[in-house]
Amino acid sequence: MSAPKVLFGFHAVSVRLKTAPQSIVEIYYEPTRRDARMRQFLERAREAGARLIEADGLRLAKLAGSHGHQGVAARVQPLPQQHSLDEFLDGLDGPPLLLVLDGVTDPHNLGACLRVADGAGAHAVIAPKDHAAGINATVAKVASGAAETVPYFMVTNLARTLGELKERGIWCIGTSGDADRTLYQTDLSGPVALVLGAEGEGMRQLTRKTCDMLVRIPMQGGVESLNVSVASGVCLYEALRQRGA
Repeated sequence: MSAPKVLFGFHAVSVRLKTAPQSIVEIYYEPTRRDARMRQFLERAREAGARLIEADGLRLAKLAGSHGHQGVAARVQPLPQQHSLDEFLDGLDGPPLLLVLDGVTDPHNLGACLRVADGAGAHAVIAPKDHAAGINATVAKVASGAAETVPYFMVTNLARTLGELKERGIWCIGTSGDADRTLYQTDLSGPVALVLGAEGEGMRQLTRKTCDMLVRIPMQGGVESLNVSVASGVCLYEALRQRGA
């Protein structure tokens, strides 16, 4: 059995309580916090049969590796790994909506992207194994539970994976500030993989070349680009709008 990992923050632990309570080893909570949010959380935890342990802020911070634990942390067993990306795509109903991240190494950005992907109904997020952040406690905290609900596939060769998506009829659309066409001039209602690079550097050249087309998000002010999680939200919600949400 794999070693337990740590989740912290109300959202991350609450989603695990909701989706896989049997995987929770124990929950640590700060007993000095007696507000309504904590009372409701503890009630849900007791209803789920979770083991509750009182812990002070210092112990929680050490366990979580962060002072942003909100008075809650949990040791949990890792959930079973997703099927392969191919098997996952084979099992989808309707046109896929995928978010592809190239070179996003900041766990806060990844967590925010996962949260946006969950909100917009993206089926999965794809990233390369190299030059990308993996799922850790910080990602899970920032994602507010989305790290538990959005499949995250890390692939060996991103350009090859994009080629395989194209063979499936999934339109790979990259974002670039110098593209001629805007996001809003593009049909996103069919099978789509939206490809975004890290803020500043953007997509790697091979990733850029592999995309079917490039689009830009119109920028009206003085800044030249958006944070990758904000850009992901703009793109995914435009796709959601076009799909008749």
